[in-house]
Amino acid sequence: MTLALTHAHGDRITVTHEATGTELFAYVYRPEAAWEAPKPYLHPLRTLSGALVTDYRPNDHRWHKGLQLTASHLSGQNLWGGNTYVHGEGYLPLPEKVGSMAHTAFEEVRAQGDRAVIAERLTWHPHGGELWAEEERSVEVSDVDTDAGSWTLTWSSAVTNRRSEPLRLGSPTTHGRPAAGYTGLFWRGPRAFRDGRVFTAEAEGGDLMGSQADWLAYTGEHDGRDGHATLVFEHDPANDHTGAGGTHPAHWFVRSDPFAAVAPSWAFHQELVLAPGDTLARRYRVTLADGAWDRDRVAAHLRGLPW
Repeated sequence: MTLALTHAHGDRITVTHEATGTELFAYVYRPEAAWEAPKPYLHPLRTLSGALVTDYRPNDHRWHKGLQLTASHLSGQNLWGGNTYVHGEGYLPLPEKVGSMAHTAFEEVRAQGDRAVIAERLTWHPHGGELWAEEERSVEVSDVDTDAGSWTLTWSSAVTNRRSEPLRLGSPTTHGRPAAGYTGLFWRGPRAFRDGRVFTAEAEGGDLMGSQADWLAYTGEHDGRDGHATLVFEHDPANDHTGAGGTHPAHWFVRSDPFAAVAPSWAFHQELVLAPGDTLARRYRVTLADGAWDRDRVAAHLRGLPW
C-alpha cells in the first residue's frame, strides 16, 4: 500500500498509489487565470481504481477546479472567481473585486508507507495585492484500503487575519441569494455525476441544502466505464467551536442538478467575522470509494475513522 510522491517544482505535486499504479491526485499550486481567482487546487482526483471524480474549468463555471478552498465573499472581495454576486443586481463582472490565494512555501512534502503529507503556507490577497490573511494548510492521504476500494484525504486549514480590521467571510446567501452558501472547501464533480444520490445519516435528496449533519455522501455513475464512486465528506466536530468569536456550525451546500457540487459551508446563513490577529481553524475529511456505498456501509466505514 505504498504511496509515492512526485514534485514538479513550481507547478504541482502528485501522489500515486504504487500497488495499483493510480495517481490519486495532483495538487496544483501554479497560479492560473486572474479572472478565476488563482488558488491551489486538487485535480485530477481519483479513486483507487483510477476513476475520475473531479471536474476542471467546466464551461458553466470556469473557476470550478476539482477540490479547492474558496472564499466567495471576503470583506467585499471575491476569492471564488468569476462574476461577483451583488444583491438586487445578480452576478456582475467586477474584475476589481477578484482576489487570489498564493502559494508561499512548503513546510513538508513527504510520502512514507501508506501516508502522504503536503504542508503549505499561503497568503490571501484582494485584487490590489495587499496581504489580508496568512494560511497554514495540510493535505494528507491516509487509510488506504484496497479491500474496501477506498482511501481518505484530510484537509486542514488555519487562516489568520493580517489586516488591522475584521475580515468578514460570507457567501451569496449571506448577501441575499437563497440556497447559495458556497464558500470554504468546495468540490466540483464530473459531468457524469449530475443527478447522483446524495444522503446523510438521517436524510436524503433535495432537502439537504443548508442542512446540518456530521457527514454527507455523494454517489455518482461514471461515463466511459462501468460502475459508481462514492465520496463521503465530513467536517471535524471541533470545527463548530473553533475561533472566530463563537460557534459557527457547518451547513451543507450541495447540488446534484445542474451539476454535482458539495461544500461544508463556513458561512451559509450568516457571516463569519474574524478579528485582527485571530485564526480560523477548520479540518475536513473526504473518503473516496469505488462503488455505490449505502448508508450502512458509510456509517460502518466512518466508525473505523475516529477524529
